[in-house]
Amino acid sequence: MAFEGRVALVTGASQGIGHACALALAREGASIAVAARNQEKLDALVSAITASGGKAAAFVMDVADEEQVKSAIKAVLAHFGKIDILVNNAGITRDQLVMRMKRADWDTVLNTNLTSAFLCIQQVIPSMLKQRWGRIINVTSVFGQMGQAGQANYAASKAGLIGLTMAMAREVASRNITCNAVAPGFIDTSMTAVLSDEFKQTAVKSIPLGRVGSPEDVASAVRFLASDEAGYITGHVLNVNGGLLMG
Repeated sequence: MAFEGRVALVTGASQGIGHACALALAREGASIAVAARNQEKLDALVSAITASGGKAAAFVMDVADEEQVKSAIKAVLAHFGKIDILVNNAGITRDQLVMRMKRADWDTVLNTNLTSAFLCIQQVIPSMLKQRWGRIINVTSVFGQMGQAGQANYAASKAGLIGLTMAMAREVASRNITCNAVAPGFIDTSMTAVLSDEFKQTAVKSIPLGRVGSPEDVASAVRFLASDEAGYITGHVLNVNGGLLMG
Protein backbone atom coordinates (compact mmCIF):
# COMPACT_ATOMS: atom_id res chain seq x y z
CA MET A 1 0.00 0.00 0.00
CA ALA A 2 1.38 3.36 -1.09
CA PHE A 3 1.12 5.10 2.30
CA GLU A 4 1.77 2.25 4.71
CA GLY A 5 3.49 3.74 7.77
CA ARG A 6 2.64 7.33 6.82
CA VAL A 7 0.54 9.67 8.96
CA ALA A 8 -1.68 12.26 7.27
CA LEU A 9 -3.44 15.25 8.84
CA VAL A 10 -6.44 16.51 6.88
CA THR A 11 -8.17 19.74 7.91
CA GLY A 12 -11.79 20.42 7.05
CA ALA A 13 -12.25 16.65 6.99
CA SER A 14 -15.83 16.50 8.21
CA GLN A 15 -17.34 16.85 4.74
CA GLY A 16 -16.76 17.42 1.03
CA ILE A 17 -13.23 17.43 -0.34
CA GLY A 18 -11.54 16.91 3.03
CA HIS A 19 -13.74 13.90 3.77
CA ALA A 20 -12.88 12.38 0.37
CA CYS A 21 -9.15 13.05 0.88
CA ALA A 22 -9.15 11.30 4.25
CA LEU A 23 -10.85 8.24 2.78
CA ALA A 24 -8.55 8.15 -0.26
CA LEU A 25 -5.37 8.28 1.82
CA ALA A 26 -6.73 5.76 4.32
CA ARG A 27 -7.49 3.28 1.54
CA GLU A 28 -3.81 3.40 0.59
CA GLY A 29 -2.69 2.56 4.11
CA ALA A 30 -2.06 5.94 5.75
CA SER A 31 -3.04 6.58 9.35
CA ILE A 32 -5.36 9.57 9.28
CA ALA A 33 -5.76 12.46 11.71
CA VAL A 34 -9.03 14.14 10.76
CA ALA A 35 -9.62 17.69 11.96
CA ALA A 36 -12.63 19.99 11.81
CA ARG A 37 -15.08 21.73 14.12
CA ASN A 38 -17.84 19.08 14.06
CA GLN A 39 -17.09 16.23 16.47
CA GLU A 40 -20.05 14.11 15.36
CA LYS A 41 -19.09 14.14 11.69
CA LEU A 42 -15.45 13.45 12.52
CA ASP A 43 -16.40 10.49 14.67
CA ALA A 44 -18.51 9.08 11.82
CA LEU A 45 -15.55 9.41 9.44
CA VAL A 46 -13.19 7.72 11.88
CA SER A 47 -15.69 4.88 12.28
CA ALA A 48 -15.91 4.46 8.50
CA ILE A 49 -12.11 4.30 8.18
CA THR A 50 -11.59 1.90 11.07
CA ALA A 51 -14.48 -0.33 9.92
CA SER A 52 -12.53 -0.84 6.68
CA GLY A 53 -9.40 -1.83 8.58
CA GLY A 54 -7.74 1.58 8.57
CA LYS A 55 -6.35 3.71 11.38
CA ALA A 56 -7.81 7.12 12.19
CA ALA A 57 -8.42 9.53 15.04
CA ALA A 58 -10.49 12.70 15.32
CA PHE A 59 -9.23 16.07 16.54
CA VAL A 60 -11.70 18.92 16.99
CA MET A 61 -10.09 22.11 15.74
CA ASP A 62 -11.17 25.52 14.50
CA VAL A 63 -8.35 26.35 12.09
CA ALA A 64 -9.03 30.08 12.52
CA ASP A 65 -8.03 29.82 16.19
CA GLU A 66 -4.24 29.73 16.60
CA GLU A 67 -4.32 28.16 20.05
CA GLN A 68 -6.67 25.40 18.87
CA VAL A 69 -4.36 24.70 15.93
CA LYS A 70 -1.36 24.42 18.22
CA SER A 71 -3.07 22.20 20.80
CA ALA A 72 -4.74 19.94 18.22
CA ILE A 73 -1.55 19.33 16.24
CA LYS A 74 0.33 18.71 19.48
CA ALA A 75 -2.32 16.08 20.25
CA VAL A 76 -1.92 14.53 16.78
CA LEU A 77 1.83 14.25 17.28
CA ALA A 78 1.34 12.73 20.72
CA HIS A 79 -1.13 10.19 19.32
CA PHE A 80 0.64 9.16 16.10
CA GLY A 81 4.23 10.19 16.83
CA LYS A 82 4.70 12.17 13.62
CA ILE A 83 2.96 13.84 10.68
CA ASP A 84 4.18 12.95 7.18
CA ILE A 85 1.41 14.49 5.07
CA LEU A 86 -0.50 17.71 5.67
CA VAL A 87 -3.60 18.50 3.62
CA ASN A 88 -4.69 22.09 4.23
CA ASN A 89 -8.27 21.86 3.02
CA ALA A 90 -10.41 23.81 5.50
CA GLY A 91 -12.17 26.74 3.86
CA ILE A 92 -15.25 28.92 3.97
CA THR A 93 -17.00 31.57 1.88
CA ARG A 94 -18.65 34.85 2.88
CA ASP A 95 -19.72 36.18 -0.51
CA GLN A 96 -20.57 39.82 -1.14
CA LEU A 97 -19.64 42.62 -3.52
CA VAL A 98 -16.63 44.56 -2.29
CA MET A 99 -18.58 47.77 -1.78
CA ARG A 100 -20.91 45.93 0.64
CA MET A 101 -18.47 43.47 2.17
CA LYS A 102 -17.99 43.81 5.90
CA ARG A 103 -14.46 43.86 7.26
CA ALA A 104 -15.38 40.96 9.55
CA ASP A 105 -16.27 38.81 6.52
CA TRP A 106 -12.97 39.69 4.85
CA ASP A 107 -10.99 38.83 8.00
CA THR A 108 -12.88 35.60 8.69
CA VAL A 109 -12.29 34.21 5.20
CA LEU A 110 -8.62 35.21 5.11
CA ASN A 111 -8.02 33.75 8.57
CA THR A 112 -9.81 30.48 7.82
CA ASN A 113 -8.58 29.90 4.27
CA LEU A 114 -5.05 31.33 4.32
CA THR A 115 -3.69 32.11 7.77
CA SER A 116 -4.78 28.68 8.99
CA ALA A 117 -2.61 26.99 6.37
CA PHE A 118 0.39 29.02 7.55
CA LEU A 119 -0.31 28.06 11.16
CA CYS A 120 -0.72 24.35 10.38
CA ILE A 121 2.45 24.28 8.29
CA GLN A 122 4.36 26.01 11.08
CA GLN A 123 3.27 23.36 13.57
CA VAL A 124 3.92 20.25 11.43
CA ILE A 125 7.15 21.29 9.75
CA PRO A 126 9.46 20.30 12.66
CA SER A 127 8.21 16.71 12.39
CA MET A 128 8.85 16.65 8.64
CA LEU A 129 12.28 18.25 8.98
CA LYS A 130 13.29 15.69 11.60
CA GLN A 131 12.50 12.75 9.33
CA ARG A 132 13.62 14.54 6.15
CA TRP A 133 10.42 13.64 4.33
CA GLY A 134 7.12 15.42 4.00
CA ARG A 135 4.23 16.35 1.77
CA ILE A 136 2.32 19.61 2.18
CA ILE A 137 -0.73 19.96 -0.05
CA ASN A 138 -2.83 23.13 -0.02
CA VAL A 139 -6.32 23.07 -1.49
CA THR A 140 -6.75 26.35 -3.33
CA SER A 141 -9.36 27.16 -6.03
CA VAL A 142 -9.74 28.07 -9.67
CA PHE A 143 -11.11 31.38 -8.40
CA GLY A 144 -7.75 32.08 -6.79
CA GLN A 145 -6.37 31.93 -10.33
CA MET A 146 -9.07 33.74 -12.33
CA GLY A 147 -11.07 35.71 -9.75
CA GLN A 148 -14.81 35.75 -9.22
CA ALA A 149 -17.20 38.65 -8.76
CA GLY A 150 -18.65 38.70 -5.26
CA GLN A 151 -15.78 36.63 -3.88
CA ALA A 152 -12.96 39.11 -3.43
CA ASN A 153 -12.17 37.73 0.02
CA TYR A 154 -12.31 34.08 -1.10
CA ALA A 155 -10.32 34.69 -4.31
CA ALA A 156 -7.68 36.68 -2.41
CA SER A 157 -7.32 33.95 0.21
CA LYS A 158 -6.94 31.22 -2.41
CA ALA A 159 -4.49 33.27 -4.49
CA GLY A 160 -2.49 33.85 -1.32
CA LEU A 161 -2.46 30.11 -0.73
CA ILE A 162 -0.76 29.64 -4.11
CA GLY A 163 1.93 32.13 -3.13
CA LEU A 164 2.39 30.40 0.22
CA THR A 165 2.72 27.06 -1.58
CA MET A 166 5.53 28.32 -3.80
CA ALA A 167 7.38 30.05 -0.96
CA MET A 168 7.23 26.95 1.22
CA ALA A 169 8.36 24.75 -1.66
CA ARG A 170 11.55 26.79 -1.89
CA GLU A 171 12.12 26.84 1.86
CA VAL A 172 11.96 23.11 2.50
CA ALA A 173 12.97 21.42 -0.77
CA SER A 174 16.50 20.70 0.48
CA ARG A 175 14.99 18.50 3.23
CA ASN A 176 13.06 16.29 0.81
CA ILE A 177 9.77 18.00 1.65
CA THR A 178 7.48 19.01 -1.20
CA CYS A 179 4.76 21.63 -1.11
CA ASN A 180 2.10 21.70 -3.82
CA ALA A 181 -1.43 22.95 -4.35
CA VAL A 182 -4.55 21.48 -5.88
CA ALA A 183 -6.91 23.97 -7.51
CA PRO A 184 -10.44 22.56 -7.81
CA GLY A 185 -12.93 24.06 -10.21
CA PHE A 186 -16.68 23.61 -9.83
CA ILE A 187 -17.02 20.68 -7.39
CA ASP A 188 -20.24 19.15 -6.05
CA THR A 189 -20.00 19.96 -2.32
CA SER A 190 -22.13 21.64 0.34
CA MET A 191 -20.39 24.89 -0.56
CA THR A 192 -21.79 24.76 -4.11
CA ALA A 193 -25.09 23.11 -3.18
CA VAL A 194 -26.53 26.47 -2.11
CA LEU A 195 -26.07 27.95 -5.60
CA SER A 196 -29.10 28.31 -7.87
CA ASP A 197 -29.83 25.71 -10.55
CA GLU A 198 -29.53 28.46 -13.16
CA PHE A 199 -26.03 29.33 -11.99
CA LYS A 200 -25.03 25.65 -11.98
CA GLN A 201 -26.32 25.11 -15.51
CA THR A 202 -24.43 28.16 -16.75
CA ALA A 203 -21.27 26.97 -14.99
CA VAL A 204 -21.44 23.51 -16.57
CA LYS A 205 -21.68 25.06 -20.03
CA SER A 206 -18.29 26.71 -19.45
CA ILE A 207 -16.62 23.42 -18.47
CA PRO A 208 -15.18 21.58 -21.52
CA LEU A 209 -15.67 18.17 -19.89
CA GLY A 210 -19.34 19.04 -19.50
CA ARG A 211 -19.83 18.07 -15.87
CA VAL A 212 -19.35 19.22 -12.33
CA GLY A 213 -16.43 17.60 -10.52
CA SER A 214 -16.71 15.34 -7.48
CA PRO A 215 -14.79 15.47 -4.20
CA GLU A 216 -13.19 12.19 -5.27
CA ASP A 217 -11.76 13.87 -8.38
CA VAL A 218 -9.89 16.28 -6.10
CA ALA A 219 -8.92 13.56 -3.62
CA SER A 220 -7.26 11.57 -6.40
CA ALA A 221 -5.04 14.56 -7.20
CA VAL A 222 -4.18 15.04 -3.53
CA ARG A 223 -3.36 11.34 -3.19
CA PHE A 224 -0.96 11.55 -6.14
CA LEU A 225 0.85 14.63 -4.83
CA ALA A 226 1.24 12.92 -1.44
CA SER A 227 2.82 9.83 -3.00
CA ASP A 228 6.42 8.88 -3.73
CA GLU A 229 5.56 9.08 -7.43
CA ALA A 230 5.26 12.86 -7.03
CA GLY A 231 8.63 13.18 -5.33
CA TYR A 232 10.09 15.43 -8.05
CA ILE A 233 7.11 17.80 -8.12
CA THR A 234 7.10 20.85 -5.85
CA GLY A 235 5.77 24.40 -6.00
CA HIS A 236 3.17 23.21 -8.50
CA VAL A 237 -0.54 24.01 -8.80
CA LEU A 238 -2.46 20.99 -10.13
CA ASN A 239 -5.70 22.09 -11.77
CA VAL A 240 -8.73 19.84 -11.25
CA ASN A 241 -11.34 21.87 -13.07
CA GLY A 242 -12.58 19.92 -16.11
CA GLY A 243 -10.87 22.41 -18.41
CA LEU A 244 -12.60 25.50 -16.97
CA LEU A 245 -9.20 27.22 -16.82
CA MET A 246 -6.27 26.12 -18.95
CA GLY A 247 -2.68 27.25 -19.19
